[in-house]
Order: sequence, then structure tokens, then C-alpha cells
Amino acid sequence: MILDNLSAHKGADIRRWAKKHKVELCFTPTHASWANPIEAHFGPLRQLTIANSNHANHTVQTRALHAYLRWRNANARHRDVLTAERRDRARIRSGKGIRWGGRPLKAAA
Repeated sequence: MILDNLSAHKGADIRRWAKKHKVELCFTPTHASWANPIEAHFGPLRQLTIANSNHANHTVQTRALHAYLRWRNANARHRDVLTAERRDRARIRSGKGIRWGGRPLKAAA
């Protein structure tokens, strides 16, 4: 299981659960959101459910999020989803100065 370095992910309860269920915990490097595969899904989630929205309350917002997740799971290869994921990966990596291959960009002279 890939995890970021949130302290809640490193507690004794989590480690016991992982050992009991034979799950290996793999932590991404600190300050390396680009290395966490789930990060590419947050941008489209925000863009398609939260951006420019005016939900009446949290219940309505939660329903919109759930509807998106159901649609997203049924349409994993939809071109709009793939485009949004690529855009978000590029945004995350450019913010960290990382190339697609995972090597840091050379500083401009």
C-alpha cells in the first residue's frame, strides 16, 4: 500500500493491521506528491465537483462527490478523465521542478 508521510499512517495500529493482513506499507518520499499515484486523481475530483460550485450544504456536496466517484469508476478510461489526470500530473511535477522521467530539471543559466 502506498502512503504519504502523514503521521497518522505510521501509528502502531496501522503497522499491526498491515502485519496481520500481510500488507507492505510503502511511504513516498517527503515533499514528493508527484510520486504518489493518487495525487493525479485529486485534481479532476476538485475540477469536476468542487470548482465553481455552490452546493447548498455538505450533504449535497457529498452526493456530488459520490456521483463523480461512481462515474469515474465506471469510466476510468474516458478521455476527459485522462486529460484532467495528465494536466494535474504536469501541474504537480512542474511545481516541484520534476521531469516526467522523475529527474530534477536543470537550473536555468
